[in-house]
Amino acid sequence: METTQNSRHPAQWAESASLLPQAARDLPAGRHEFHKRRLMAHIQQDIQVGGSAMTATPARPKTRRLRLPRPVVVLPVMALAAVGALVAGVALDGGGARSGGVATGPALTTPVGVTTTKGLPQLLDQASVAAGKETHSPVKPGQYVYIESEAANTFVKTVGNKSSLASFVLHRRQTWLSPDGTKGWLIDATVNKNSEGETLSLPDEEGNTPKAGVGHPSYEFLAQLTTDPDELLELIYKETKGQGNTPDQQAFDTIGALLTESYPPAELYSALFKAAAKIPGVVMVNDAQDAIGRRGVAVARLDETSGARQEWIFDKKTHVFLGERTVQVKTVFEYGVAVKPGTVRYTSAITKRSIVDGMRQPPARNS
Repeated sequence: METTQNSRHPAQWAESASLLPQAARDLPAGRHEFHKRRLMAHIQQDIQVGGSAMTATPARPKTRRLRLPRPVVVLPVMALAAVGALVAGVALDGGGARSGGVATGPALTTPVGVTTTKGLPQLLDQASVAAGKETHSPVKPGQYVYIESEAANTFVKTVGNKSSLASFVLHRRQTWLSPDGTKGWLIDATVNKNSEGETLSLPDEEGNTPKAGVGHPSYEFLAQLTTDPDELLELIYKETKGQGNTPDQQAFDTIGALLTESYPPAELYSALFKAAAKIPGVVMVNDAQDAIGRRGVAVARLDETSGARQEWIFDKKTHVFLGERTVQVKTVFEYGVAVKPGTVRYTSAITKRSIVDGMRQPPARNS
């Protein structure tokens, strides 16, 4: 399945490129489509409604994604403009309902929680123990890792000459990925052209199959990683060198990505929390809430460049990972609109993580 695409003038490519972090190396030919799909899958880039301004009908609102501080895929400089030209456009009707069926509403907000380092080591240790107790059966060839979540995100919406913040309402997101990472499927109404979803399978349009890594992990890749926290963190710093706003923030963001839409073996899942405890600037937020309202305590880090704080939310009693959210804590302006403290840029709650025997197959009810 393909996603809705809109053509963009080359002058707009630079705007898209400036919203993305930069990496040090160029992108081999043929991998643009792969990275485009990953970017779209995680809603990392701005989208703008297509359509002619010459029509006599009322102007349609435009939507632009806010910059998200945790990109799942970081593109090299030379690839940014090319991908910017490929990113999908999504139209909203005058009432604010997206063509894919996800309505929009006022920007999501939350009180900005107070941070502390007191109790942080104990929390991460408890989260590590809880993760180690989870049952993660090996994923066999022919099976798929299935992850279901509820998510919502904030963007800049423009109607006529007036821009303001708005958010897609909470919606279900489903992903399937093969153990080697070469086959996959995504269903997310804010990304897909229709309800059937779209393929994430490789090789890409040029026949290339990118090598798995910490930025685009497969189950087989994760199963081979070291579970020593120091070695694991060293590897993450090495593989993400030159990406993100700072090395420490990128390392934290990368671990956050591995906690959500991937399926680490229990030993690695546990080691990730121990590795996170070694990153400078990590703090604890005593009161946080995931996308479906489950309250908990969060492990967080502020990106000083974006002014946004990524929060990993855990159940206060069981210390099981619930989901994540990104909260603005410093005022910034994007597309001329103030993004004030308390704005929830992105929120997600993991509701199902299991193994299934076929692509697009739902998990058993008791799994």
